[in-house]
Amino acid sequence: MTPYSLAFYMDVVTTGTVLGVRPTDSPDRVTEVLGSDFGENRFGDTAMCRDYGLAEFHWCRADAESPWSGHHFTVHVHRLGYRCHTKELVDGVLRDRYGRFAPRLRFQKLQRLLERRGVPLLEIPEYPANAPYYRKFWQPDSRVAVSVIGTYGEYSTPDALRVGDVYSIQAPVSLSTSG
Repeated sequence: MTPYSLAFYMDVVTTGTVLGVRPTDSPDRVTEVLGSDFGENRFGDTAMCRDYGLAEFHWCRADAESPWSGHHFTVHVHRLGYRCHTKELVDGVLRDRYGRFAPRLRFQKLQRLLERRGVPLLEIPEYPANAPYYRKFWQPDSRVAVSVIGTYGEYSTPDALRVGDVYSIQAPVSLSTSG
């Protein structure tokens, strides 16, 4: 793991942001920071997702006339395991700031470095449908959850990842919505 991509993940878990962009920020604010190179999916008039490759931001609203309200973001670490598109997958803004991203992130290493910073990750219940294949860890101050491969399962976990690899990082997560 390069120290650069590891620094990115540590920043996300510690701050609950991607380059300072909060999960509650508007689509315009996210575009201002991450750029206009994204794929957009709309689900009717009330839900939208913008996919920046490694990171996705989600918004919702009451109706087509209402402003978008930030719902959450997910950093899809697992996508890096498919090395064929790693350069395109990591947004240029992230590459400029953090450099090269390794194809896998070992949870134990991330957890150890975060603990040295005084940022604990607490294991919380995983959704029953995902257990035992995935384990979930939570950082209460930043309200970030880290999903980790718990055990291999054919058709349940990506072949490109090993037990103990980080699958994704998501914010915000509260204990009432975690499982």
